[in-house]
Amino acid sequence: MTGLSFVVPACNEAGLLPRTLAGLQEAGRASGRAWEIVVVDNASTDGTAAVAAAGGARVVAEPFRQIARARNRGAREGRGRYLFFVDADTLVSPALLQQALGALEGGAVGGGSRLALSGGGPVARLLVGAWNGLSSRLGLAAGSFLFCRREAWEGAGGFDERVYAGEEIWFSRRLKRWGRERGMAFRILASDPPVTSSRRMDTPGALCLALAQFLLLALCPWLSRSRRACFL
Repeated sequence: MTGLSFVVPACNEAGLLPRTLAGLQEAGRASGRAWEIVVVDNASTDGTAAVAAAGGARVVAEPFRQIARARNRGAREGRGRYLFFVDADTLVSPALLQQALGALEGGAVGGGSRLALSGGGPVARLLVGAWNGLSSRLGLAAGSFLFCRREAWEGAGGFDERVYAGEEIWFSRRLKRWGRERGMAFRILASDPPVTSSRRMDTPGALCLALAQFLLLALCPWLSRSRRACFL
């Protein structure tokens, strides 16, 4: 078993994936530990798999398009003691990885981080700021960057494959419950946040769509089990 597994689910991410992989390569080298990158090609129709392989990742295929299943597939395929789930449009710095490793080696079950956007207007940044406050207060990790011990992922039952969105919220709760029973904390890191793409909120139309999706799932969380309801 190696030290760290970076699990990157990717569906048609050939454009943004190279930067993400380069960032993970840098962070992995700086960690001083054995590490690997597992890219889960989740039914892509572009060159995602080839780009991932060229970027030094081990590529596994998950033909059923669902991010919870892709995350779980990557975790099963990974060999790391510690699992880091990173979105394909997210940059992780060496400093952030060191903080996460410090939390895990200090006894944490897992955790996440506050987020930063690579672009976006004031409304998008306001929404991310609101999420950061909620994440820190309630102890919920964003899917852009979520980490845990392998035994915690296994013990908590992994990501809920009944849902098509918000899987990181359900998984955060599972991890917290599993850790609480063992006296282990769930940490939301505050500094050196991962930088994630604002592409889903870069235009007024896209921003309205994102808000509609958020409100729909916030008011009716059971709709996360419907692929059609999770249109974004």
